[in-house]
Amino acid sequence: MLENKDSLKTPISSMGEFALIEHLTKHFEIKQSSTIKSIGDDAAVIDHKEQTVVSTDLLIEGVHFDLSYMPLKHLGYKSVVVNMSDIFAMNATPTQITVSIAVSNRFPVEALEELYAGIATAAKYYNVDVIGGDTTSSTHGLMISITALGEVDKKQVVYRDGAKENDLVLLTGDLGAAYLGLQILEREKQVFQVNPNSQPDLEPYSYLIERQLKPEARKDIPALLKDLGVKPTSMIDISDGLSSEILHICKQSEVGCTIYEDKIPLDPQVITTSEEFNMDSTTIALNGGEDYELLFTISQEDYPKIKANPNMTVIGHILKPTEGTHLITRDNTKIPLIARGWSATQENE
Repeated sequence: MLENKDSLKTPISSMGEFALIEHLTKHFEIKQSSTIKSIGDDAAVIDHKEQTVVSTDLLIEGVHFDLSYMPLKHLGYKSVVVNMSDIFAMNATPTQITVSIAVSNRFPVEALEELYAGIATAAKYYNVDVIGGDTTSSTHGLMISITALGEVDKKQVVYRDGAKENDLVLLTGDLGAAYLGLQILEREKQVFQVNPNSQPDLEPYSYLIERQLKPEARKDIPALLKDLGVKPTSMIDISDGLSSEILHICKQSEVGCTIYEDKIPLDPQVITTSEEFNMDSTTIALNGGEDYELLFTISQEDYPKIKANPNMTVIGHILKPTEGTHLITRDNTKIPLIARGWSATQENE
């Protein structure tokens, strides 16, 4: 991933901190009217007319990403996306981000340029302003921390704790592809380590790898729901796996739920690749994570408004808390839902 030609490497130490920040951020454009002051002062100044939503994620090399197969530009893009997803899960519109990195001296300035190019591309696509951040040295690789800000009308904000008995459980998109994309990349990394001359054929797995290396947050969903006249009763993004996320909603809302295995949407590549790895596709969908789809509940009264929409699928319903949380399998067996995804003690939800 890093350029091997020494002539193209500029040591970070050759630039001061402020010069480096200015160099990396000089191409960022300001588009949001709520951004009063961005990079270049002691602090940024914003003026949100509505309620402000804030989310932060920390990505650490060797824990959250592997640079042997994650291009730095993709990493920059993905680091923004994971925060955008949290803002959309509040039914809000993202407006600004701050970017902080800790980087070791093995990275030249050109590597950071690639990273920030990905951040800039994502900022442009999601229409957010980069308004500040920090850079510092690291003794162990690369760490990225992004804080995202958004705004939402206080009457439209959606929390995890609003699900009610008889509500329907809906999911956008499909699940499991990002996890399987990671498995493919890890497998090919091991093959490469044994035989550096091997050339993997990744074409059959293109969707899976894209979902892992360049995911997208569902920026279309809040606007779509507004157009349909539907306000979810609760909502969360799928970062840790379906089972973990529905259990978060049930715990916060003090309700139970039933999810139906045959309703969980899976891409054909997920099904065929699960078979190739001898893994159960439902288990992957429940526990894989990093899909960045939205899971939400709506009142049954709103079902006619969404029933024909291809962007969302009804996968279950909300019950009394005494009913517990269960999955109904394809053979009509009722089993408890257990969170086996990424632990919240390891990563910010």
